[in-house]
Amino acid sequence: MRLEYNKLVRDRTTEIIKAEGKLCKIEAMPEKEYRKALLEKLLEEAQEARQGMYDDLITELADIEEVVLAILAAWEIPPESVHQIQRQRFVERGGFNNQLKLLWTEDGNEDA
Repeated sequence: MRLEYNKLVRDRTTEIIKAEGKLCKIEAMPEKEYRKALLEKLLEEAQEARQGMYDDLITELADIEEVVLAILAAWEIPPESVHQIQRQRFVERGGFNNQLKLLWTEDGNEDA
């Protein structure tokens, strides 16, 4: 039975599939398609992390980090640039340590 995937996979996926005695076909993507596939893979991994239990969560977070590193490389973004902006946003907006949930907002300029 043939299953269609048409998605970005890790470099050793073909080797792993063949070791299982299966056949597969891969092709290299042009840069534009690769970049789009990386962003789709980021969403896929984030959804898997959302659904995972603790042990799965660690694996999915590792996968997310791998995808983020590939995105940085594909766009030639130095990782330190991301860390700098992360620190800046933390100073300006804070982190998530207080576990806050926004319930609602209201325009304070309306007459009561």
